[in-house]
Amino acid sequence: MANVSTLRFGAQTDEVTSLLRIVNMVRLGEAVTRPEIGRVTGLGRGVVAQRVDRAVEMGFLEDAEYAPSSGGRAPRTLRFRAERGRIVVCALGGLHIHVGVTDLDGEIIDEAHRVWDIARGPDETLATATAMVDELLAGDDGSPVWALVVGLPGPVDFETGRPVAPPIMPGWNGFDVRGAFEQRYDAPVWVDNDVNLLAAGERARRRDEGVDLIYCKVGTGIGAGLVSHGRLHRGANGAAGDVGHVRVPGAEQTCRCGKTGCLEAVAGGWALVRDARAAIAGGATGALAAISASGKDLAPEDIALSAERGDALAISLVQAGARQIGEAVAALVNMFNPSVIVMGGALASAGELFLAEVRHRVYELSLPLATRDLTIKVSENDSREPLRGGVDLAQEQLFEISLPRWFGEGRPTVAAVHGMAD
Repeated sequence: MANVSTLRFGAQTDEVTSLLRIVNMVRLGEAVTRPEIGRVTGLGRGVVAQRVDRAVEMGFLEDAEYAPSSGGRAPRTLRFRAERGRIVVCALGGLHIHVGVTDLDGEIIDEAHRVWDIARGPDETLATATAMVDELLAGDDGSPVWALVVGLPGPVDFETGRPVAPPIMPGWNGFDVRGAFEQRYDAPVWVDNDVNLLAAGERARRRDEGVDLIYCKVGTGIGAGLVSHGRLHRGANGAAGDVGHVRVPGAEQTCRCGKTGCLEAVAGGWALVRDARAAIAGGATGALAAISASGKDLAPEDIALSAERGDALAISLVQAGARQIGEAVAALVNMFNPSVIVMGGALASAGELFLAEVRHRVYELSLPLATRDLTIKVSENDSREPLRGGVDLAQEQLFEISLPRWFGEGRPTVAAVHGMAD
């Protein structure tokens, strides 16, 4: 039987490879009894028993209820011990913080949400976010944190966990977000763009399909998460999908990034709010004007809701923005050829009014072959989607990518996960 040292440093041996596979099969429900494991893996009964006993000894698996009998003795099922650890997801948006704690299977145990301006800077923002996480963990049963995922509303170098020149995050450029969380929680951390978390959530719904998918978020800003054959595509430096800063021909509006004519400066939520205020100042009336007159700051959500309720100004803003976004998405369709496009964010919540314009431009401007089997839909707009996407990302990194490096430790460590041998 392999000892801890063998499992840790000889992770490519047949014994370790089969042991890791068995743990993952039970975790995913692909085979949950010893006979099933033998049939799927081709391993003999004695080898399966040895591997399962080892996984039970290490605390990854345990015996559960009996499976239905097929005529002989009913086999005992196995279960993955998801309660052993916790996954923490911290989704930072431009105007909010959303944190959640789950077990290793992704079942949400607790969550919290707070309105927050990301422009207040990394020190204050992370202090607030970690205080929210600490409060959730204090109400839990004391299970250790095995992984954290942090989503940021800007470009992220995934390898280092640092934001890179994020337009709406002053003071964040190059900040060691991963290091700050790893130091506090002594657990591996992954930092990614917030739209990638949403794309991962959609991927999780289609885990067996090896899907090619684009998730386009149209909120205050605009961004896209790309999934290719079931894998998130981040590009060489993590900048893939930053469609919000594609140039719109003829546009002269100044973007928050400092450039001129970006898609976000024409069709992003903050740009539509800007245009709504200008129209109201010019005498426009209706629901949006009434909201503005009440003293409330207009938000993208107000435009989407007012459009759904028939406000003429809001409808014109949503449709104009959707047409520009549809043109940018059409370019992605021609280059990327996805099978599914999911539109999410505050403006996409206007529903069919928004989606019809996007569809029209995509089908008008894309190649027939690229759109032949294409589905374009609005996100279910579940507020828990960033948490589910973060968990999916954490599970991928823990159990599909880094498992051989930390399995022998019994739980993931920062050094083992990031490949730094002692």
